[in-house]
Amino acid sequence: MASAARPSEPSLLEVIELWLVSNFDLVPAENAPELRAMTAADLVALRHGPNSSVSPGDVVAAYDHRSRTIYLTDGWRGQDAAELSVMVHEMVHHLQASAGMRFSCPAERERLAYEAQDAWLQLFGQNLTSALNIDPAALLVSTVCTH
Repeated sequence: MASAARPSEPSLLEVIELWLVSNFDLVPAENAPELRAMTAADLVALRHGPNSSVSPGDVVAAYDHRSRTIYLTDGWRGQDAAELSVMVHEMVHHLQASAGMRFSCPAERERLAYEAQDAWLQLFGQNLTSALNIDPAALLVSTVCTH
């Protein structure tokens, strides 16, 4: 008797993408993003430039729209809701880029990413403040165009 082929388990990125597409105004991407790990200092330089005064611990991930790459700190393991929420946030950026969405300023694209990240955390009884110490006032400033 021949055994039926078992479907493969979906990857973490596929599950997150499905959740995002099901819960937000986003469409699936044709291709998954590249994933790369780097030191926290290199991540700060990538996100804010080599002469940035931002502390290395303040940046845990970044998305590069040109290369369609999610960069995570080399210590990222995705072992709890807060760490996974970082991937949710960056996957929003990947789906935005894949769909060719345009924004008035970089801060505007952050609004949905933080909204999705907070919704993900709420599934686990947490929020951006309790899980990641993201202050609501700072969040407002980082998601509004100031030009």
